[in-house]
Amino acid sequence: MAAVRRGNGNGSRRRAVLSYAQAGVDVDAADRAVERIRPMVRRTFGPRVIDDFGGFAGALRLDYDDRLFARNYREPVLISCTDGVGSKVLVAIAARRYDTVGIDLVAMNVNDLLTSGGEPLAFLDYLAVHKVDEAQVAALVAGVAAGCEQAGCALLGGETAEMPDLYRAGDFDLAGFAVGVVERRRMITRALVRPGDQLIGLASAGLHSNGYALARRVLLERAGLPLNGVVRSLGEPLVEALLRPTRIYVRAVLDVLQRYARTAVSGMAHITGGGIPGNLPRLLPDNCDAVVRRGTWPVPAVFGLIEHHGVAEDEMYRVFNMGIGFVLAVRPRSAGVVLRALERVGERAFVIGQVRRGRGRLEFR
Repeated sequence: MAAVRRGNGNGSRRRAVLSYAQAGVDVDAADRAVERIRPMVRRTFGPRVIDDFGGFAGALRLDYDDRLFARNYREPVLISCTDGVGSKVLVAIAARRYDTVGIDLVAMNVNDLLTSGGEPLAFLDYLAVHKVDEAQVAALVAGVAAGCEQAGCALLGGETAEMPDLYRAGDFDLAGFAVGVVERRRMITRALVRPGDQLIGLASAGLHSNGYALARRVLLERAGLPLNGVVRSLGEPLVEALLRPTRIYVRAVLDVLQRYARTAVSGMAHITGGGIPGNLPRLLPDNCDAVVRRGTWPVPAVFGLIEHHGVAEDEMYRVFNMGIGFVLAVRPRSAGVVLRALERVGERAFVIGQVRRGRGRLEFR
């Protein structure tokens, strides 16, 4: 309760007593939201989790798990990363659709973690809102939980911050943090990549979670396309293409790594902001270049729509993933086997180029 102050000598006077709710923060609504998301969170728990829902921190053990890709570790190396969804949340806010961007949040983290060969163990989210809307919070966290289930990791904790003085009505932002583990001898580093390795690209679902400042400016502002209108070249409403969640590659890639480990896969890259030019060189050692052949994979129609409305092709490749969300460098003799293994678990995979001697650069052909 706020402090009560007295007057200045002309008689005592009590000032109005304020509550946190009157200041704009509804603690009761936040408590109700926590209860609403409790079952979603618990669905992501495996036997590694030491369950104390509602405690101040999450806990898990490294010595046991019965999940499909999990194992006990002799020399465990912990891997961690953090990321957000970016301005894709503005599309969700405009469309009032909140059930997909949580998947994006998980994907942006666990796909990064995966590039080292890591198995995602735990995820934590941070949700900042103007006001706690129980239905909105539940939908957002449901998306995060769905992403964690896809990635096989526990939604170990989270925070919802109600800040009416910082965010406008209806606005929110999402950030997340992932922790994973890999056996030290099975860790994937760029030192393993060598000339002759083949580059296998895994298909993206579209924009994923990058380049939305440009996509929104071009499609919604310059072209004036209605968010909920059907676009002929897409064959669907624009909002569907813009809110389609980022693909989570964890299960498919871990399956390949379990089978072939470093005997087949020498490097990996998550194609995020900066597109192929900004991310593929990150898997290269200093003595290797990557040659990528355009036209070796299908480019989703949404990229053609953006380019049509005024973005140069080079800029498209510099900003967007252009249909490739993840790349593996694979030994030449193993490329066919890895392709078939990926396709068996539902991935669309393509040989998009190869590694050659060089100086850590990328060349498109």
